[in-house]
Amino acid sequence: MKKKSVSLSVGRGEKSKSGGLTAKGRAKYNNATGSNLKPPVSREQAQKSPKAAARRKSFCARMSGVKGPTSKNGKPTRKGLALKKWDC
Repeated sequence: MKKKSVSLSVGRGEKSKSGGLTAKGRAKYNNATGSNLKPPVSREQAQKSPKAAARRKSFCARMSGVKGPTSKNGKPTRKGLALKKWDC
C-alpha cells in the first residue's frame, strides 16, 4: 500500500510577510503532518516563561548558523525575516 504524499506548498494567507507562517499556515502544516508547530516567541514572551525562553534560544542557535540572512541584492531572505521575528 502506497503512502499518501502530503503537499506542503504554502498558499495565499499562509506565509507571513514579516517571516514565518501565519496561524492558518501552521494549522495547515500541523493537519498535514501531525506535528505541532507553535508561533514564534519574542524576547518579551521569553522573559515571562522559562519554556518559551528555551525554545527561543534553541531556535536562534539552530538558525543563526544557517547561511543567508540577506540576498545578493541586499533584501532580507525568509530566513532573515524569521530571525528578526524571533529577536535573534
